[in-house]
Amino acid sequence: MVRGRCVVVGVTGGIAAYKTASLVSLLVRREARVRVVMTENATRFVGPLTFQTLSHNRVITDLFLSAEEWDSQHVVVARWAEALVVAPATASFLGKIAGGISDDILTSTVLATRAPVLLAPAMNGAMWRHPAVQRNVKTLQEMGYSLVGPAEGRLADGTTDIGRMSEPPEIFEALAGMLAEARGGPSGTDPETSG
Repeated sequence: MVRGRCVVVGVTGGIAAYKTASLVSLLVRREARVRVVMTENATRFVGPLTFQTLSHNRVITDLFLSAEEWDSQHVVVARWAEALVVAPATASFLGKIAGGISDDILTSTVLATRAPVLLAPAMNGAMWRHPAVQRNVKTLQEMGYSLVGPAEGRLADGTTDIGRMSEPPEIFEALAGMLAEARGGPSGTDPETSG
């Protein structure tokens, strides 16, 4: 299903980011080629070294690289991707993408890709039900983004409500299904070696 396929995993700053490590591990065990892109806030929940170790690739965390490394990294990775999954996708991230705002490496990568994008929302139940978030979700679905979850369960605030990020195996299955339906393919150029 995912063997040899180029998958970008985006990580935003939500407590569920720790579960994304299991998703990356699962993708690598199934022999996908994985690159991880993290927002600055995501690095406060899980260190980039965790994802670098699991993916066997340098993790991209900054839109502004040094002069020696500059190669429009978000565009290179966006073109490389056959699929892109964002887990967790916070309310802030959903709003930015729905509004076309690209103010960090992950939003820039998502807006630059032509690959199918899967979003795994995770947030407080009241936030999920907020009319602005629901409007953004509807907008994203109308634009062709796919969603998996959120699920109902115990949240970080101690309540049981909707807003819990779907479990990694469920996200993996949704991603595999999306890849099976995807048309075309990547350029095949490794973001590490292109320039």
